[in-house]
Amino acid sequence: MDLTPYVDHLRRELAVAADASGDEARALAERLSAPLESAVRLTLLNVLSAAMGDVTRELAPGSVDVRLRGLDPEFVVTAPPAPEPVREEREAVVAPVAAPAGEADDGTMVRINLRLPAHLKGRAESAAAAEGLSVNAWLVRAVSVSLDGGGRASAPGRGKDSGGRGFTGWVR
Repeated sequence: MDLTPYVDHLRRELAVAADASGDEARALAERLSAPLESAVRLTLLNVLSAAMGDVTRELAPGSVDVRLRGLDPEFVVTAPPAPEPVREEREAVVAPVAAPAGEADDGTMVRINLRLPAHLKGRAESAAAAEGLSVNAWLVRAVSVSLDGGGRASAPGRGKDSGGRGFTGWVR
């Protein structure tokens, strides 16, 4: 944010006031304008910082910081994380996948970052929603089925006579 227009405005106002008082006042105004510029910039920076403090309190957990770049302040906005959509899960139970022979499944979960093209992400979300699964559970099942080379695994309790409700999520 460029503060120069505000400082220039103050100089013009000071010059107009000095013109009404004569040459001596005009000379004094010119001598005072340089030191006043620093004070005005500092005051404006303090006002902006206080205002951004108020904005940050309203935006929490996001924030707005004021940083000084040269003579001008710059706003840095950190948006709050997007809330995860809350949706009621239908009977979302993922079929347990048996570890192939020779591989012990100790139940350890690991995290992996997966970057999909937007069109695939949308299709994966739609497919997971159609089956009442989270995208993560749907991807785990798809990877398991693909690696094990078997047909599509069906989730237990998803037949016609299943009347119970399931839960999905992570437990530690």
